[in-house]
Amino acid sequence: MSTPPPAHEDRLTREQIAARAAQDIADGSYVNLGIGMPELIAQFVPEGREIVLHTENGLLGMGPAPAPNAVDPELINAGKKPVTANPGAAYFHHADSFAMVRGGHLDLCVLGAMEVASNGDLANWSTGRADAIPAVGGAMDLVSGVRTVRVMTTHCTRDGTPKLVEKCSYPLTGEGVVSRIYTDLAVVDVTAEGFALVETAPGVTFDEVAARTAAPLRDARSGPDA
Repeated sequence: MSTPPPAHEDRLTREQIAARAAQDIADGSYVNLGIGMPELIAQFVPEGREIVLHTENGLLGMGPAPAPNAVDPELINAGKKPVTANPGAAYFHHADSFAMVRGGHLDLCVLGAMEVASNGDLANWSTGRADAIPAVGGAMDLVSGVRTVRVMTTHCTRDGTPKLVEKCSYPLTGEGVVSRIYTDLAVVDVTAEGFALVETAPGVTFDEVAARTAAPLRDARSGPDA
C-alpha cells in the first residue's frame, strides 16, 4: 500500500460533521442515532424542525445531552450517555424498541463506520482480527429495518488509511445499505455509479478528497465550487 497523504488541516470537527448531517434530516422524521459520533446530532437539530429520536434501549423522543448539573443517571441512550427526554417522550421495553426497528417504522438511521464501499456496503462492527472485540449492537437490525441509512465518520483512520473503499475488507454489517456519508472532508453520496462528491469542507478541494478515497470518486457538484 502506498503511503497515505497527511491529514488535512481544514477538516471538520466531530461537532461540525454532526451539525451538517442534522441539516439533511427532514422535518417529522423518526431517527435512530448510532453510538459514537452520530450521537452528537441530538445537539444540532435545526431550530423549528421536529425530529423524533429513537434509542435502542427503549426511548422515543430523546433530547440533547443535559447540562452537567442536570444529569439523570437513569436516563441514558444506547451508548450509555446521559440524555434528556423531550415533551411527549415514550419509554418501552427493549424488545418493543427492536420491533420498531425491524418493523420498518423508522425513517432514518445515522451510523458510524470502519469502512464504506462504493456500492454502499457497510462494515462497522469488527475488524475481523482474531483478537478483535466484536461490537454488533443493533447495527445489523438497523441497516436491514430502517428505510434510509447514512454514515458519519472520519474520512480516514488515524494513520491515514481511507475508510471509503472500493470493497470492504472487514466483515459486513449490511450489503448495499448506505446512501450518504458525512466525513471531516466532504459529503459523499453512494450512487449506482459509485461515490459521488456532493460538497467539500471549506478549504478542501475535490482532488484532496479523491486522494483520500480508495475508490473512484465522481464530482457531482454544480456551480462555481465544482
